[in-house]
Amino acid sequence: MKPAMETAAEENTEQSQERKVNSRAEMEIGRYHWMYPGSKNHQYHPVPTLGDRASPLSSPGCFECCIKCLGGVPYASLVATILCFSGVALFCGCGHVALAGTVAILEQHFSTNTSDHALLSEVIQLVQYVIYGIASFFFLYGIILLAEGFYTTSAVKELHGEFKTTACGRCISGMFVFLTYVLGVAWLGVFGFSAVPVFMFYNIWSTCEVIRSPQTNGTAGVEQICVDIRQYGIIPWNAFPGKICGSALENICNTNEFYVSYHLFIVACAGAGATVIALLIYMMATTYNYAVLKFKSREDCCTKF
Repeated sequence: MKPAMETAAEENTEQSQERKVNSRAEMEIGRYHWMYPGSKNHQYHPVPTLGDRASPLSSPGCFECCIKCLGGVPYASLVATILCFSGVALFCGCGHVALAGTVAILEQHFSTNTSDHALLSEVIQLVQYVIYGIASFFFLYGIILLAEGFYTTSAVKELHGEFKTTACGRCISGMFVFLTYVLGVAWLGVFGFSAVPVFMFYNIWSTCEVIRSPQTNGTAGVEQICVDIRQYGIIPWNAFPGKICGSALENICNTNEFYVSYHLFIVACAGAGATVIALLIYMMATTYNYAVLKFKSREDCCTKF
């Protein structure tokens, strides 16, 4: 009996020691996880079966991606850019050719002395150089405003994640707002100025239509119908002849220079009007972009506290 009892006691002693060792190991593991909460035991993840896998139809396709990308396009800035490019191109291109035709008409018919219209020729040449600068500036400015519209659209923020605004970015956006308003007011003046040659050519054209009308009584009545360019102030009063009457005026209206210049001035005026509308849209778009940046900056300040 004694050996059996001793054997049982030894087995109990060994089990208690194993329990102590296991409890110490568990305590050490718990202490390690408490000190290093990022460490976790390896977890077994079962391999999904074929039925658990997502089908290709459930993943977003090309159509959904295209819709998501189209949602990030600033359509107001895009329409304004297209309208601005078209208007500036029409104004600059047609205005340049129409001014050259106007100088040719003046030199051939209304002012035969070169010294009388020398100042006008210099002014027109200067305006033509300014047209080159206007076209280049608005091409670059339209691209910059379109890029700002892309980067400040809320849909783009959802596509590319959150971003933080800075004081420099808000200052640049405010500068664009101010500059767009100034350009809008300036182009209102350009639009009004471009209507002046249209008015002049319309008066000449309407006078020629009166000469062609059958109600005109005899040659004496036709020769008394005249157009005096000197009253518009583009050439001095001592310019010769300065005034064209009757059949000579009708011949001027039948020339190719007059017909092309008249219609090109109309198209240039329409282009200036389209540019004014584009700048009005830009005003609304840049003001909205600035408001978005201001709201985003306030939101970032509130989230910090």
